[in-house]
Amino acid sequence: MSVQLETPSINSTPKLPYAVEGLIQVFTTSHRNFFTSVMAQSLRLAGQGTSVLVVQFLKGGINQGHEKPMRLGQKLDWIRCDLPRCIDTPHLEDSETESLLHLWQHTQKVISEGKYSLVVLDELSLAINLGLIPETEVLSFLAKRPPNIDIILTGPEMPKSILDIADQVTEIRRSQRP
Repeated sequence: MSVQLETPSINSTPKLPYAVEGLIQVFTTSHRNFFTSVMAQSLRLAGQGTSVLVVQFLKGGINQGHEKPMRLGQKLDWIRCDLPRCIDTPHLEDSETESLLHLWQHTQKVISEGKYSLVVLDELSLAINLGLIPETEVLSFLAKRPPNIDIILTGPEMPKSILDIADQVTEIRRSQRP
């Protein structure tokens, strides 16, 4: 009795018994903070060949905007709002509001296209809390994102609704010094 083994064709893709699902991670604190560990993780993954996008919604000052992403290495794109200053108030000029909304729309578009495997949405909670980006819109976007993309959200006082859907929540606290 001979056993015939099936040889896969060269063009066939092996099927995994499971789907890889991206995580929603949150890094939050009670104060405005630069999340060094998140940026280090982004650089490390990009250096290993993972496509990464870092979006800083409230940072400005370098006339960048989504049309001119900063490229760090071959795999990390870093974009900021096209603003002359950093945003720290809900009271924006019309041009600032327009720039922020363009960046938010662009971010949603490139994520839905699946161009990046990891996306960092820096200070998104502050944009929500200032009333600049609607919380319901963010929740809808997170629910509809391609399932294999990892999303990291950072910022102070992350809304409870986002904490509730996060796979991982890291809260940064200041230590009490004697």
